Amino acid sequence: MHITNISEAKAQLSALIEQAVAGKEVIIGKAGKPIAKIVRYERSEESRKPGALRGKIKIADDLDDA
Repeated sequence: MHITNISEAKAQLSALIEQAVAGKEVIIGKAGKPIAKIVRYERSEESRKPGALRGKIKIADDLDDA
């Protein structure tokens, strides 16, 4: 795993994004430790269904009490 440091990532952001678009994970690190990962964004093709969580979420009766 290759870790790109922050200053290098700032200088080469376009190239790192192209790598992510190609399917490669890009790891950004600080002081040699990984802190962030750039990956290709993939949109979900599933449509959202309103009310899908109906009956699964409970809101406490005293939620607004301060």
